[in-house]
Amino acid sequence: MLHTFPTLKTNRLVLREVLPEDATSVLAYLSDEHVVKQMGLDPFQSEADALEEIDWYASIRRDGTGIRFGIALQEDDVIIGSCGFLNQSARHQRAELGFELNPAYQGQGIAKEAALAVITYGFEELSLNRIEALVLPANTASHQLLERLGFQREGLLRQYEKTRGQFDDLYMYSILRSDWPSKKDNL
Repeated sequence: MLHTFPTLKTNRLVLREVLPEDATSVLAYLSDEHVVKQMGLDPFQSEADALEEIDWYASIRRDGTGIRFGIALQEDDVIIGSCGFLNQSARHQRAELGFELNPAYQGQGIAKEAALAVITYGFEELSLNRIEALVLPANTASHQLLERLGFQREGLLRQYEKTRGQFDDLYMYSILRSDWPSKKDNL
């Protein structure tokens, strides 16, 4: 049985469950080519596409393979992005971090603030030992964010995923639980 979906709060943000009534806001950023090309997806075309994404968030939680938090500003509670884990392995105590943000809110430290809360949740509540992130080589903003968060680039995974009809190289980043206390205190 699943427990109540956790809500994380930061100085400016509420990270919460994404619900079907959030489909319009999810569509607003996942219909943006700039956002979804970094995820290997085609731009969403309809609220039905957004509802499928929201259903996927619920399914990874049900399956125990991840958790995806919607990112909202405290003052209006409108979903402007998401951040969370996928490919979670309880046996190996690791998961993959993913995030995206509506371009209107980029460059304001929101992704960093959300990721800090989610990483802390992963180490403290999910007992993860390792958090990974896979990033397209051209996604310099995500490389910079992960490095500011203390992740180490481990190497290039050549033609690791096939998305949008082509094989993509991805950089593998990671941070370990043993790295986190000293990194978190310096952020």
